[in-house]
Amino acid sequence: MANKYLVAAAVLFVAAALAHVGCIVFGGDWYRLLGAGEQMAQMAEAGLWYPTVVTGAIVLLLLLWAMFSLSGANVVKRLPFTRVALVAIASILLLRAVAFLWLMPMFPGNSMTFWWVSSAVCLLMGALVALGTYQRWHSMSGNDYVTRRSDL
Repeated sequence: MANKYLVAAAVLFVAAALAHVGCIVFGGDWYRLLGAGEQMAQMAEAGLWYPTVVTGAIVLLLLLWAMFSLSGANVVKRLPFTRVALVAIASILLLRAVAFLWLMPMFPGNSMTFWWVSSAVCLLMGALVALGTYQRWHSMSGNDYVTRRSDL
């Protein structure tokens, strides 16, 4: 049976990835709408590579996290290091959710709305991954690829 918390996290990861794809496809207005800052919006409008590459990397990372969440939820075939990956994903998201006060000075162009909304989303996704990982911990064996007698 699939773990509902990890499936919900995967859905949110895919939704976030699609929002980022929207920035790449629709340009500056979407960067502004999502609060990424005027500088990113202007670079996108100027056709510079930086916003596309950074946003594309975020899309790929979010989709990878969705796959690990689905793997841990037992929806797709188990990926290597699923437990370690899910612990890392939850840790990164929860840290990002609470560390925005220290991150804000590094990204002065981002709006306060961006910081509050993205931090809340990171907190929600991190909590879902953490809870789902906790619930599935014992069924996600450390030896994912070892065949057991009962599997033969």
